Amino acid sequence: MNVEDADLTRARDGDDAAFARLVAPLRRQLHAHCYRMLGSSHDADDALQDALLRAWRGLARFEGRSSLRAWLYTVATRTCLDTVEARGRRALPVDLGPSSDRAVLGDVPRTEIAWLGPYPDAGLADGPDAHYEQREAVELAFVAALQHLPGNQRAALLLFEVLGFSAAEIATMMDTTTASVNSALQRARAIVAERIPARTQQRTLRQIDDARLRKIVEEYATALERGDAEALIALLTEDVTWSMPPMAHWYRGLNAVTDFAVRVPLTGCGSWRHLTTTANGQPAVGLYLRDDAAGTHLSWSVTVLTLRGEQIAEITSFLGAEHFAPFGLPAALP
Repeated sequence: MNVEDADLTRARDGDDAAFARLVAPLRRQLHAHCYRMLGSSHDADDALQDALLRAWRGLARFEGRSSLRAWLYTVATRTCLDTVEARGRRALPVDLGPSSDRAVLGDVPRTEIAWLGPYPDAGLADGPDAHYEQREAVELAFVAALQHLPGNQRAALLLFEVLGFSAAEIATMMDTTTASVNSALQRARAIVAERIPARTQQRTLRQIDDARLRKIVEEYATALERGDAEALIALLTEDVTWSMPPMAHWYRGLNAVTDFAVRVPLTGCGSWRHLTTTANGQPAVGLYLRDDAAGTHLSWSVTVLTLRGEQIAEITSFLGAEHFAPFGLPAALP
């Protein structure tokens, strides 16, 4: 009997430590799967915890006809589908309406909307059977596109394209037919293809020297800290977009983005500090805004940068201190 079989036997007898050992090699990937399904790392935390509890309680029903990996993904997927049915999809500002031509001052958070959130991608590994690399599969454009799919299509696409399960395996996992899975895959691929760029961020980033990439990110953050509009604009594409969930207003094009940048973050907010990180397989910056009452810089946004060539084509600033802890970023900077 190998180690996994021995742990499985112990886990069925109620040994929670054995169950933890069985799950450990898959836990990070299961969490990423829940994020792709749900568009929120916080929802992914809850879904994974619920799924593992369901798996633990239902372990006696696992008969070994499929792999433990397939069974755990089945439980996680069904848990996420329950959440999708109850909550619906998550959105970015670009999904809600047209861009604004000029800076909207006094913009207020739209808390009634379920917003897409950033994802801490540290530790993601690429699966050999997947059509998508793991980091490609958490890129903002891809995860945002997934939110436009019904839950069953979202699950089928992820299980097939990202995780490498066959249509027949997915049919068993989702309690449907192979024909239904193939139909869902066809519809899902068409919708996603309309919403994602032909070139993934991973392909773009591989063409940029690491030192150059770090320089671009530092130049962006330093331009904010110095209030240097000229330096910031030099980094941007002509058709750049800037969005800031939970704010519904967003900006497209150099003129609109420049007007917003000059009137709000560069001159209207105060003193900035930053720490660099990565999110959704993309370069990102944790930005901290000076709070005079606290006497320090407090967490403000995790800003994810999407590059085209060596210029920034999209700036997505996820506002809120709640985004920082999953990235291991401190709540404040001196």
